[in-house]
Amino acid sequence: MPDTPWLTILGIGEDAPEGLSRASLAALEDAEIVMGAARHLSLLPPLRADCVTWPVPFADGIETLLGYRGRRVVMLASGDPFWFGAGGSMMRHLAPGEWRTLPGVSTFSLAAGAMGWPLETTRCFGLHAAPLSRLRPALAPGVRLIVLLRDGAAVSSLLQYLVAQGWGASAISVLESLGGPNMRRSDLRADESVGGNYAHPVCAAIEVAGTGIALPLASGRPDTFFDSDGTMTKQPVRAMTLSALAPRPFEHLWDIGGGSGSIAIEWLLSDPSLSATTIEQNPARAARITANATALGVDRLQVVEGVAPAALQGLTRPDCVFVGGGLSQALLDWIDGNLPAGTRLVANAVTLESEAVLLKAHERRGGDLLRIELARAAPLGPGRGWKASFPIVQWSVTL
Repeated sequence: MPDTPWLTILGIGEDAPEGLSRASLAALEDAEIVMGAARHLSLLPPLRADCVTWPVPFADGIETLLGYRGRRVVMLASGDPFWFGAGGSMMRHLAPGEWRTLPGVSTFSLAAGAMGWPLETTRCFGLHAAPLSRLRPALAPGVRLIVLLRDGAAVSSLLQYLVAQGWGASAISVLESLGGPNMRRSDLRADESVGGNYAHPVCAAIEVAGTGIALPLASGRPDTFFDSDGTMTKQPVRAMTLSALAPRPFEHLWDIGGGSGSIAIEWLLSDPSLSATTIEQNPARAARITANATALGVDRLQVVEGVAPAALQGLTRPDCVFVGGGLSQALLDWIDGNLPAGTRLVANAVTLESEAVLLKAHERRGGDLLRIELARAAPLGPGRGWKASFPIVQWSVTL
């Protein structure tokens, strides 16, 4: 481990160079190479270092930066490099001791200060290169959001998205060049905007209002949130299945026989640290799963088109597996033989044949076996009666 890191990841704001700390100025004065976006480089005082403009897209500059390893290098990033910033993207390429960070004030802090909002109760999103649908789980009356946007043109797209979701009454403050001499604030309502020209860097502070449908926080969201051809785990069974899966931070799920993707999607909605892969053999359903995941703000869902267990080869190992379709003895044997001890498995069966597979598995391996029988009130002649659904047998076990 070197005594002095060769790389300094330096957060810079719109008030540079006046707003730079002594440590930041010292790092710049000592550097041989300073690499950053053209806008950031233009904010700096004259330097002895060679200034290198970071290319677009961002990933194209990583190899160039790493080529300077061993020299004294400063990498410029906006605000706090480790809050929706470039710092996190660099960590997979750097070893401990190679780098240090000198963070600036984050845009989120500046925006919260401009709005007078407590940051701990405000939802923060970095949507520089992510779809606006990432906002979907957070849209509910009274929620406050601070959203970092790709550029000024993205403001119009944001307004259109809010209106389309039924939140056109939301109050929005468009904040440009926060913290610098060119800072500007524009207050408007999403459905009353006539457009405008906004300069990068730009973010939006949103107080959500309107008649849109908020996404519930609990598992077992209504079936109407999912586009489906009828092949899906219905709401009450889905709630019980998510309870059995028991997602925990940073875990990865395999959802085998995805259908509409509802199980994997609800898994991902539980926590932003979770990841999931769904396996679906029907191409139309696989495409529908992707669309559902994107619409509900969890576009990070990986969709694999194929038949298990063959389609499971080479996938990221799971912490938890759900089998909702394609259940067979061969599949259970493959899971038992290829996944490590401690992996949690939940399987649902609706046919007599698949139920027999779970009965046998329970006899051999133990675990919990649950029979779920549900009935809903439905019209029956002049009155009402109970309309029963097919019973579901659910087996859950830890390998």
